[in-house]
Amino acid sequence: MLGKELLNELNEQITFEFLSSHLYLQMAAYCHSIDLDGFANFFVVQSEEERFHAMKFFRFINDMDGEVQISGFDLPQHDFKDILDVFETALNHEKGVTERIYKLMELATDKKEHATISMLKWFIDEQVEEEANFKSIKQKVLRSKADIAFLYKLDDEFAARTFVPPANA
Repeated sequence: MLGKELLNELNEQITFEFLSSHLYLQMAAYCHSIDLDGFANFFVVQSEEERFHAMKFFRFINDMDGEVQISGFDLPQHDFKDILDVFETALNHEKGVTERIYKLMELATDKKEHATISMLKWFIDEQVEEEANFKSIKQKVLRSKADIAFLYKLDDEFAARTFVPPANA
């Protein structure tokens, strides 16, 4: 059974993952507003992925006989200067998620909660991938400032993105 402190932090992470989902939906709305529908699709898929993460924590708490408590959150950021600002914001957000996951791992390790440690290892690997992905896209968007056709090529590429739950999750 999960200790109270760890359970509270895991529940906070569920809420944070749902906030992440909403942030990415807001980014999708912004992308639609500037006629980058492929980028909008990218963020809709990203939003679905964050909901998947929230539900992974949800199921884990239930499996551990804990009580899930989901709280509200502030409205996500909705004002962006341009597409580069969107990706800089997303990258910074993912870095914050990584910090949160690391703090959860430290707490689980301190409490010797081995099941939680095992579950969190998946999230640590996921965050490495998330940060690398956003760094790469941010760099591509930066390069597109010199070649607008490249931005539209990325937009077309992102239009094809779909969410497929990871097999190892």
